[in-house]
Amino acid sequence: MENTILSIKGLTKTFKNKHGMFPAVNEADIDIFYGECVGLIGESGSGKTTIANIAAGLLKADAGEIIFQNKNLMKLSSRELYEVRSDLQMIFQNPKASFSTRMTIFDSIMEGLNYYTALSKEEKIKKVYEMMEMVKLPKQYASKYCFEISGGECQRAAIARAVIIRPQLLICDEITSALDVSVQSQIMELLLALKEEFGMSYLFISHDLAVVKNFCNRVYVIYQGDIVEKNDTDQLFEEPRHEYTKRLIESVLTI
Repeated sequence: MENTILSIKGLTKTFKNKHGMFPAVNEADIDIFYGECVGLIGESGSGKTTIANIAAGLLKADAGEIIFQNKNLMKLSSRELYEVRSDLQMIFQNPKASFSTRMTIFDSIMEGLNYYTALSKEEKIKKVYEMMEMVKLPKQYASKYCFEISGGECQRAAIARAVIIRPQLLICDEITSALDVSVQSQIMELLLALKEEFGMSYLFISHDLAVVKNFCNRVYVIYQGDIVEKNDTDQLFEEPRHEYTKRLIESVLTI
């Protein structure tokens, strides 16, 4: 479809453990339209992060297709993939683990500009400070390291690093799960503001159904590697069809 930025078709991935091979993802299909936020929900171990890592190029699938901006990522050369990656970025659950302890926050945020742009040094410096201001990181944090700032501040830096090259699609993998509630709210407000500013699309992976309900346009439900339900967010929460979806929602309401 012309207005689809990402289309995942028949995605399959198996892993090996002490008991043999087990399917992490079974022929999953997911579509994300331009300017849309799509949620992917399910319990731990259901296959959410596996899908994210394959879409981001961090894992190889056993079968299926990843169509991003009308290009099949699984058939591109390394050079072609490099050119595409500037439009597809990922933010991780543990931001501090994704930063080098040897690089300052400033240098980490600038990293994307070094790889994907031909800007002058002065232009890069200006853009880093502009991005820090946009994600509400004080200017003096530029010289700090990831282990010197809080988890919420580090997540802001991770968002700045991902967004500074203006990606078309941002994959967010449980990015609020390690943060307290007040910081979660601030990060979600930031993501909404960036969506408005740059018109980005999101694949938002979470087990926090309240966050998904308030942030996403549509939701996919995954259970033991299978996509068992998909629908507009309001309709999925008001009239869940699959038994697993019903149990997920009921468990949250019970708590």
